[in-house]
Amino acid sequence: MPRQVDHVSRRRLIAEAVCHLADERGLEGVTLRDVAARARVSMGAVQRCFRTKEEMLVFALGHISERISARVQARLLRSPAQSAGTALGHAATEVSLIGEEHRAEARVWLAFVAQAAVSEALARTLKENYAALEEAFTRLIPEAGRRADGAVPLDPQREARTLLALADGLTTHVLIGHLTPQRAHDVLHAHLAGLWGEPAAPSSLS
Repeated sequence: MPRQVDHVSRRRLIAEAVCHLADERGLEGVTLRDVAARARVSMGAVQRCFRTKEEMLVFALGHISERISARVQARLLRSPAQSAGTALGHAATEVSLIGEEHRAEARVWLAFVAQAAVSEALARTLKENYAALEEAFTRLIPEAGRRADGAVPLDPQREARTLLALADGLTTHVLIGHLTPQRAHDVLHAHLAGLWGEPAAPSSLS
């Protein structure tokens, strides 16, 4: 059992090294030798954990996804008394990675998204992650209650897909400087307010 625990810890250590290198130079600059050096393990240790570079990248992507999902779940569980609408807003904000504190994570995430366009294994991992988020959003939307005019969203799954696509797009817009984090936050929450038929809160920016 101790050997297995050490193996799991080493895989996570290597995944963190992959993320740090991807943040600095993109995935094209991630080599097994550099990963081993950054993780302070031998090349043999990396190769015993992962048979190929693609397998290592898939694990690293899963590692990031788990970290984001854990934050989403923490947001949802932090206050059981919060409304479903508030919970959905918190979850979407976490997924969008628009906060300054998540800037490095956003760079790494988009590096993986770009690589997934030419990697079936990475694309499969991303699709599984998006499917889980879509399911969570779809479940929360009806629970958020009726709109102010008494209507309910006609298609919660479609609204969930729209919200997920918006949150994902805002990641890029903030990362390249097209939007500030505050403006992205305003866009996201104006969309949610419209979903519930409520007036959007005035922007804190002029």
